[in-house]
Amino acid sequence: MKKSVRRKASTKKAPDMRSAKRTPSKEVRPQPTKASVASECDGRLTFNHAIVYVKDVERGLGFYRDLLGFKLVEDFRYENKLVYARLRAPGGDGTIALHQAGPDDSVSSDGVRLYFEVRELDEFCRKLQQKNFYITKLPRMMPWGWRHAYLNDPDGHEISLYWAGENRMKKTMTKAAQKASRP
Repeated sequence: MKKSVRRKASTKKAPDMRSAKRTPSKEVRPQPTKASVASECDGRLTFNHAIVYVKDVERGLGFYRDLLGFKLVEDFRYENKLVYARLRAPGGDGTIALHQAGPDDSVSSDGVRLYFEVRELDEFCRKLQQKNFYITKLPRMMPWGWRHAYLNDPDGHEISLYWAGENRMKKTMTKAAQKASRP
């Protein structure tokens, strides 16, 4: 009988400490944020992150972290080469991940553009220019009421830096189209 007890004890897996940290006991569970309430309580779909495939994660990290101000959340190296990095936007909880593309894989993202909102858009663009970064279209007001600037990351992915302010969640496109179609 003792042998079987020992065998069971020796084959028992150690608890996964990462899981324990992610799901604390009920007594110490923190209050959920609005984002986690939506994903945990009512089953609605929420946006988590976007993956940007790049030819060189170190170079991409230099752009998103060092130039745009994203904060590194985690990274992963394979054979001493950085192949993955997840970053959090400096002004919120949104994240992107940079993922190493294969040597023969295209990183082209035709039809996809990343949008990052910044209140002081003109000042932010001036700072990028002072660091000798090329902005393809300088900030300007768009017909739908948002101020935009356009640029590309080192792999050519299109990015819009913009400020929508109070118009961000309004149906501004419809109003702009109706106004433009009037004689």
